[in-house]
Amino acid sequence: MVADVPHGTSSAAKVEGAAFRQAMRQLAGGVCVITVSSDDGVGGHAHAPQRTGLTATSVVSLSVDPAELVVSINQASSAWPVLLEARRFGVNVLTAAQAVVAKRFSGAGGLSGAQRFADAPWQRTEDGVWLLAGALAGFACTLEQTWLHRSHALVVGRVNAITGAALAPKHRDPVGPLLYWQGDYARLADVSASG
Repeated sequence: MVADVPHGTSSAAKVEGAAFRQAMRQLAGGVCVITVSSDDGVGGHAHAPQRTGLTATSVVSLSVDPAELVVSINQASSAWPVLLEARRFGVNVLTAAQAVVAKRFSGAGGLSGAQRFADAPWQRTEDGVWLLAGALAGFACTLEQTWLHRSHALVVGRVNAITGAALAPKHRDPVGPLLYWQGDYARLADVSASG
């Protein structure tokens, strides 16, 4: 039996951007900060090294062996050309106590580039990947492959190193993860209480 589409819904041909964004806001997602730097510590760059990053909720695991993940990045982002040059990046899974970091990397207050790293404890790996101390998990990645699709790129990163409190046996952060839900940052308790 085929059911009619309920009134108030729209077919794929009629979906508008605003409706799509509003519907996608119902999908709660973990918040990560993606970091990129063209400074590998070796020198010899044609121009001044750059350090920047962005806030993302679109990070998923791709493979366990080898360990790989996928990040969706807007090609208009200031981090995109730096990532293409550096061929490496960090993925930092934020705790609910790190909402300020998420806001800084989303460009709140007009912050850009290295300004976004201020007032937070960062650690730099030997190959130049910046990871946030105190994050639930940090992944230092090498760029493996990209797929360009419309405004965004799907970036496959091979994980070279993992840091973070989540590596401790039976770890459970009392603060919990930072979530993005209904257009704002939230905690698990916030999502549970409103349901």
